[in-house]
Amino acid sequence: MKAKLGIAPIAWWNDDLEELSDDVSLEECLRQASVAGFTGMETGRRFPMNMAELGPILDRYGISVCGGWFSGLLLDGDIEAEKDRIRTQMDFFIAAGAPCIVYGETARSIQGDRSKPLATKPKLSEDEIRVYAHKMTEFGEWCADRGMPLAYHHHMAAAIETEAELDQFMTHSGDGIPLLFDAGHMAFAGGDVLRVIDKHHARISHVHTKDVRMHVIDALDRSRESFLDAVVKGAFTVPGDGSLDFAAIVQRLAAYGYEGWFVVEAEQDPKVSPPLEMAKKGHAELMRVMALAEYEVVQ
Repeated sequence: MKAKLGIAPIAWWNDDLEELSDDVSLEECLRQASVAGFTGMETGRRFPMNMAELGPILDRYGISVCGGWFSGLLLDGDIEAEKDRIRTQMDFFIAAGAPCIVYGETARSIQGDRSKPLATKPKLSEDEIRVYAHKMTEFGEWCADRGMPLAYHHHMAAAIETEAELDQFMTHSGDGIPLLFDAGHMAFAGGDVLRVIDKHHARISHVHTKDVRMHVIDALDRSRESFLDAVVKGAFTVPGDGSLDFAAIVQRLAAYGYEGWFVVEAEQDPKVSPPLEMAKKGHAELMRVMALAEYEVVQ
């Protein structure tokens, strides 16, 4: 089986907390990712949104676009409005040959608001999840039919955060909305990461290899501290530097025949956790566990 290794620029520049950003250019970010061994990068705020400008820069460092975030509003919004909002990114990603757009639901989410404690995250009834899942399926099918599939990102502090919420979402949605599996977010939410793979492997189309420091997470006061507070305290890190067993995670994905991108996405303070050093550590750990799972890592 074949795997590709990518990384997200959030280790260099944080889009929600700009103060957690290294003062480096796009080219320096790509150079460091390439030096660390990665061949893909998800997009971020310093990426030009057209391949005429971006393509030659990516080629210089042997990097391709391996995904990127879209801040969706479909929970409270209209499908036709979301089609208009996503169209430019779709065209860009199609031109870039990206595997998917990472759909993150930001309606009602408190993930970007440091004043909102984790305990105040939005909670939906199963009926509300059913209606939302049907809308997401229709929207995902429309995107895929136009050449750019979505990958749905369950996320801390968002409407679909916990294992139970994800189970309901997956039950009521269809194949038209594939799943991005993020081990770090699921562990932070208290879920069983291997059990989630067992239940939903058939829909997993993209993987974020985010590690967590459970001693940081366990010490949080969720009635007072926010998602961004957790990030500042160091809740997330790269594989091999945290609490999760990525050998077991990758082997479980391999057992179900997953092939595709494994993307390191670990937002940290770059002054505390230098991005190049952390990227090298994450890449080395992924290469170790890929070998154990008998993946062939390809460009």
